Amino acid sequence: MSGDISAVQQPRILLEERFELGECPNWDGDNSRLYWADIIGQKIHALDIETGQRHSWSFESEVGCFGLTDQGRLVVALKSDIVLFDPKTGEREKLTAVDSDNDMSRTNDGKIGPDGAFWVGTMDQNIDKQPVASLYRVTGKGQVEHKAGGIKISNGLAWSPDGRIMYHSDSRGPWVNRWNFDAKTGAIGNCQRFLDLDDTVGRPDGAAVDMEGCYWSAGVSAGKLNRFSPDGTLLLSVDMPMPNPTMPCFGGADMKTLYVTSHMENYPAEKRDEFPNAGKLVMLRVDVAGVPVNRFREGR
Repeated sequence: MSGDISAVQQPRILLEERFELGECPNWDGDNSRLYWADIIGQKIHALDIETGQRHSWSFESEVGCFGLTDQGRLVVALKSDIVLFDPKTGEREKLTAVDSDNDMSRTNDGKIGPDGAFWVGTMDQNIDKQPVASLYRVTGKGQVEHKAGGIKISNGLAWSPDGRIMYHSDSRGPWVNRWNFDAKTGAIGNCQRFLDLDDTVGRPDGAAVDMEGCYWSAGVSAGKLNRFSPDGTLLLSVDMPMPNPTMPCFGGADMKTLYVTSHMENYPAEKRDEFPNAGKLVMLRVDVAGVPVNRFREGR
């Protein structure tokens, strides 16, 4: 895929509904369904792409992130609890918890890795962000392993097409690191700085990787969706129709549709009026497929 802006379709609004802190889009190819969260709204939402039918489910705390499981459920990271949720019945089952002893911490970005585990990052909720957040690996048996610390806002998890590289960012670093990754054991090592970013290019929020190994990062401070080559070269920067895009995911039958969430958190009334697309969900077509999502291995 070239770096030319003509290589992608211009973003278009998928839903007119606005979400306070839209995040964590997940494509369920088995059901042609797009899931996403409103963290502050404490809800998971879904849209059946073929029928246009909408669904939503409420939770007792913020929904930091979630992923699909191999049993048709969702594994959901609430403020600190990790729960298994069945969207068909509404039943939920607590699996474990992370950072439950820290009132100013909550879960943030997370994804299912090639190892079948749920990788969950946390964030410092204080206004003056401190590097007290962490990255955890949660297995289907509920085992929790601390993987990295010294983070302000854990974000940007994604894996290379062969599953041998893991990307991870700190939105307030603002940086993106890359780790060697063992898809059998979930072991990580040889951490290297991949990107150092700023407010102009866009502080790194959520991310996705395409089949060419390029890293798509929501530039949350710049209103952009950025595509970086495996060597860290900025290939493409797409202007989004809102100031604060939060996370992309690939979907559609050919995995060449990008769905991107956004937020309007802490917007005063006049800013909400000035940017009517803030908090909306957008889509755009690209000419490269995304890496398929992994599923959480329940009980393993």
